[in-house]
Amino acid sequence: NEKRDILKVVSSTSKFTVLICTLNEEGNLAYVLPNIPAWVDEVILVDGHSTDRTVAVARELMPGLRVLYQPGKGKGAALKYGVQQAAGDIIVTLDADGSTDPAEMPHFIEPLLNGHDFAKGSRLTNGRPPDMPWHRWLGNRVLAITANILHGTRYTDICSGYNAFWKRSFMSLRLDYDGFEMEQEMNVKIKKAGLKVVEVPCEDKGRIHGQSKTRDVRQGLKDLFVIIGERFRG
Repeated sequence: NEKRDILKVVSSTSKFTVLICTLNEEGNLAYVLPNIPAWVDEVILVDGHSTDRTVAVARELMPGLRVLYQPGKGKGAALKYGVQQAAGDIIVTLDADGSTDPAEMPHFIEPLLNGHDFAKGSRLTNGRPPDMPWHRWLGNRVLAITANILHGTRYTDICSGYNAFWKRSFMSLRLDYDGFEMEQEMNVKIKKAGLKVVEVPCEDKGRIHGQSKTRDVRQGLKDLFVIIGERFRG
């Protein structure tokens, strides 16, 4: 079938890395790591110096994964470090909280093989996910609309952590921010750089255990600042 053909092409032409950033996610990794397809060449976990058993649990669940400790702070810093260290030509980023489904990866890979540079996830193509609070949905809509107006994009979701891209394309963006706002910086710089991006609908099952690492209002303002600021940067 089509999905099987895609995977044959991936395995024959490119190396494939799954990248997961963690900070105290020991309760959620059992919903993520065992579900990563066997055809993935490399799984990297970039840990932000967790104080629980995140790293130990990850190694128990997947003895062959690479564990890296990020040298700085923030999800953006972890992502950039992980991409730099990745052996894969194609990289998929998954959230560590169990909200993203690794089984959806082929839907992200296909656009890359067909000429796109980035395939970014969208949890909002069918409206607000049942487990997403109203204030987060509304904040995401404001950010997406702002990006669309200022940068000429057509995004429905600008805060999804489920993304796939060619490593060379990511490295060409020269991303500056180290926090969660790096994802918004990435999404608008893709457009500014003239790279080809497509949104891929994906499921959002919501965080399974623990609390979000972001403070909604403060982080939302940072994201908005980055989106607006990039409009006027050279």
